[in-house]
Amino acid sequence: MRALITRPREDAEELAQELRRRGLIPVLAPLLTIRNRAGVVPQLDGVQALLLTSANGARALAAATGNRELPVYAVGDATARAASGLGFDAVENAGGDVEDLARLVAENLDPKLGALYHAAGTRLAGDLAGRLREDGFTVLREALYEAKAVTELPAPAKEGLAEGSLDLAMFFSPRTAAAFVTLVTEAALASACELVAAYALSPAVRDALSGLPWRAIGIAARPDQESLLAAVDADYSGAQL
Repeated sequence: MRALITRPREDAEELAQELRRRGLIPVLAPLLTIRNRAGVVPQLDGVQALLLTSANGARALAAATGNRELPVYAVGDATARAASGLGFDAVENAGGDVEDLARLVAENLDPKLGALYHAAGTRLAGDLAGRLREDGFTVLREALYEAKAVTELPAPAKEGLAEGSLDLAMFFSPRTAAAFVTLVTEAALASACELVAAYALSPAVRDALSGLPWRAIGIAARPDQESLLAAVDADYSGAQL
């Protein structure tokens, strides 16, 4: 069975390994390319902690500064693993979404002890800074990277749909899901999705996928990779892979 991965290439390999462990064949078709912004140097004087809402943010921050001593608050497991792997000394994991991260920060940090630095992309999902400002924090948000959408359906996705060889597809953001719907429609391959089960990280991602006639759409119980894989496991456990 073949599983389409639409994540940026930087994030796809870990997921691909998990799928291989399950006997699935990963098909990589990134719909976004990640580019760190040149010349951006984080100013961390007076900052008490770093906020990370994606593994891409962790990688961009590590490339932009040698500071590894400030504590890191990460939105979820993949982001926390990325930060730890890049040498950040103290990483706290919210294990969920932006709301979970804001709650973890508010429970553990004091607004009076310094600002928070959010290593972000040029496009945001959720309003972490606004949520934390309600709790009295000063949030310094800086775009360290940008995610650029591809303009044509990648060949592995196009060929897999045309051949009917894809069994499932995994989507991690509304932006990626919406881009996939647009590109598949432009390629006149929408009807091919009738053979494919889609797996969405959240209800918002599911809604963005609704423009295609999927065989089924599964939703992760929580907005993290582990929960999305659990949804796949629930449907394919015991299946002939």
